[in-house]
Amino acid sequence: MSRTEELIRAAQSGDRKAGETLILENSGLIWSVAKRFVGRGTETEDLYQLGCLGFLKAVEGFDLSFGTQFSTYAVPKIAGEIRRFLRDDGAVKVSRTLKEQAATVKSMRVRLLGALGREPTLQEISRQTGLTPEQIAEAETATAAVGSLDRPVGEEGFCLEMVLTGEDPEESMLEKIALRQAIGQLPERERMVVTLRYFHDLTQERTAKVLGVSQVQVSRIEKKAVGLLRDLMKSGWT
Repeated sequence: MSRTEELIRAAQSGDRKAGETLILENSGLIWSVAKRFVGRGTETEDLYQLGCLGFLKAVEGFDLSFGTQFSTYAVPKIAGEIRRFLRDDGAVKVSRTLKEQAATVKSMRVRLLGALGREPTLQEISRQTGLTPEQIAEAETATAAVGSLDRPVGEEGFCLEMVLTGEDPEESMLEKIALRQAIGQLPERERMVVTLRYFHDLTQERTAKVLGVSQVQVSRIEKKAVGLLRDLMKSGWT
């Protein structure tokens, strides 16, 4: 049995010192994985600490009878822990102003919904909050959950994630960030439709009532928006 295997067995038995020794002896491996994620809004040292956490989880879950090298098993565990943090912490950093505006809009939307007995229009929310419709759309899009990008919407089951092309997990995460940024580049009307349809789960009919247009117009605007997003993604990733 190799030294690494002996340390893994000891660490799995509760020997904390063995776990610390494994981290020290594999710090180069952990750093090599952590450096892949530099420049995404998290300090390098924090990425390393997250990598250490993933490494210890690899130690805990590794089966010595696997017949594979520990490093082969550990690398995806290390990367996975860092990716999970970036995803949950918000890979796209949102300013304090946008967060405050989004909170104001959310509160006013709920208040008006109760008072009016229906979904308030953007104009009504704008009058009550003093924010322009464009600011409302920007704030709500920026603070919406990333998970909404892969949630099917409409009878066709289309989701915004379908405009992505990457199959590699790391590339896919980067493309999701690019998609969120691309949404922010859409014209005001298209961005509003995308926000209401894909981040608030409104039907085309309800979206039409909020915007004060026909359902046919919403359908056309949505198709145009998706086309623009595809073009923006294509130009940014080819």
